Amino acid sequence: MNNRRRLVGTVVSNKMAKTVVVEVARVYRHPLYRKVVRTAKTYKVHDELGATPGDKVRIVESKPISRTKYWVVEEILRVEERSQDDTVEELGV
Repeated sequence: MNNRRRLVGTVVSNKMAKTVVVEVARVYRHPLYRKVVRTAKTYKVHDELGATPGDKVRIVESKPISRTKYWVVEEILRVEERSQDDTVEELGV
């Protein structure tokens, strides 16, 4: 088994060629104030599977692909349902 890190996140953007931006949310309790803190970090991820915004994906760490890409989409866990209105808006009709 390999020791590469794996994260689960949501695709935010797919406007680049073979690259998606994935937001990984993290929830933890502040050590001093004991308040639940929600943070999110975005990663530029290499995508050969064709993920679209809203999809939940699992990403895995890899060797550097470019200056900003160190992660690859391993699998698409849940595909976001798209309505007919979204498709019409994208076409500019």
